[in-house]
Amino acid sequence: MTSEYDYLFKLLLIGDSGVGKSCLLLRFADDSYTDSYISTIGVDFKIRTLNLDGKVIKLQIWDTAGQERFRTITSSYYRGAHGIIIVYDTTDMESFNNVKTWLSEIEKYASENVNKILVGNKCDLVTKKAVDAQMAQDFADSLGIPFLETSAKNSTNVEEAFVRMATDIKTRLAVSGEAKTASRPNLQNPPPAKKDEGCC
Repeated sequence: MTSEYDYLFKLLLIGDSGVGKSCLLLRFADDSYTDSYISTIGVDFKIRTLNLDGKVIKLQIWDTAGQERFRTITSSYYRGAHGIIIVYDTTDMESFNNVKTWLSEIEKYASENVNKILVGNKCDLVTKKAVDAQMAQDFADSLGIPFLETSAKNSTNVEEAFVRMATDIKTRLAVSGEAKTASRPNLQNPPPAKKDEGCC
C-alpha cells in the first residue's frame, strides 16, 4: 500500500503572545485571516501538504501559546520538532528583544540540529514599524538562520516562510541520512485547544 506522503515534518510556531502566530498558521493552512482571532491556550495544530522536488511533504504545524503561564505546557512540544519558526511583531520592539529568550527555550528543549527561521510578522503596518528589517536580518545572520518579514493579513511571504522551512529540513535530513526517521512519526492529537480573548 502506498503512503499518501513521503515525509511528515513537525513544525513549531513560537514567540510572544499577540505577534500573530495563529494568524500565520491560519493563512498558510486555510488561506484565511481574521482581525478578531483570539489567543491560543496551550497548543493547537493544523496540517498542510506540500509538493517539493517531486516529494509529498506533510507539515504538522503546532501553534503554541506565547503567555508565560503556558510555558511549561508547551515545552514538551519542542521534542521531536524538525523545524521552529520564531515569530516577532515588527511593530513591537519588545517582542523582537524577547526572541533571545525564545532561542534559549529552543536550546533547552529542542533537538540540537533543529531548523530555525526568524519571522517578523505584521510588515503591512508600515507606519507603526518599530523593528528595522536590516537589524533583524543582521541578527538572523549572526545566528546562521534565514529571516523573512511577513504579513498574515495580506499574505506577504507567508507561503515562502513555510516552504523555506520545509525545504531546509528536507535538505538537512537528506544530507544527514535521517530522512527515514522523519517519514513516520507518531501523529498524536493534542487535547482540544481553548481560546482566550486577545488579538493576533
